[in-house]
Amino acid sequence: MSHTTAGVDIPDGPIAQAAADQIRVTESALMFHHAYRAFLFAVLTGHRQHLKFDPEMLFVAMMFHNVGLGAIYRTSINRFEIDSANEARDFLRQNAAADHAAAEVWTAIALHTTPGIPEHMSPLVALTSAGVQMDLRGARYDDFTAEQREDVLQAFPRESGFKKKIIQAYARGMEHRPETTFGTVNADVLDRWDPNYRRLNFCGLVLGSEWQN
Repeated sequence: MSHTTAGVDIPDGPIAQAAADQIRVTESALMFHHAYRAFLFAVLTGHRQHLKFDPEMLFVAMMFHNVGLGAIYRTSINRFEIDSANEARDFLRQNAAADHAAAEVWTAIALHTTPGIPEHMSPLVALTSAGVQMDLRGARYDDFTAEQREDVLQAFPRESGFKKKIIQAYARGMEHRPETTFGTVNADVLDRWDPNYRRLNFCGLVLGSEWQN
């Protein structure tokens, strides 16, 4: 595998290699390639915006950002992003990463599906969300050249039916904990996936509370 794609050097230090090795054997090829594409789009965004960030920590954030959807978390009551963030933090601590780096990766993963917040935080947090959103829904698609997009896809293809398959993967990782989707884009996933799902409504919660007025 080339360590340079679309002009981006893919980290190959001990922590990055350990992260990639762990995710390669625990996640599907669909999720594994999504993580790589999201990383590449994130780095390209960072370079375009002249941001300073740690590529290896960004790589780890991308590798782990969806692990909370996995089968081992099918009894968890946390938002999947929190399970993902916790696992990334544990991994970094086990690999002797600095505490501040582990904390920043945790924050980046925990907030990567929360609209309107990451872009106002550190570059690593902002870029984690930006890279994921580009690969999932084409956010700022035209900010990337056709050559950059093609290079990324040549190295880490979007498999046939990716759009529907990724939604299915998210739904299956959250269908046992529907209450955790409240106030997030994850509610949209279960709304489309499960005909019996009824999303919570903030106004309804306020009006139906125990307060008298």
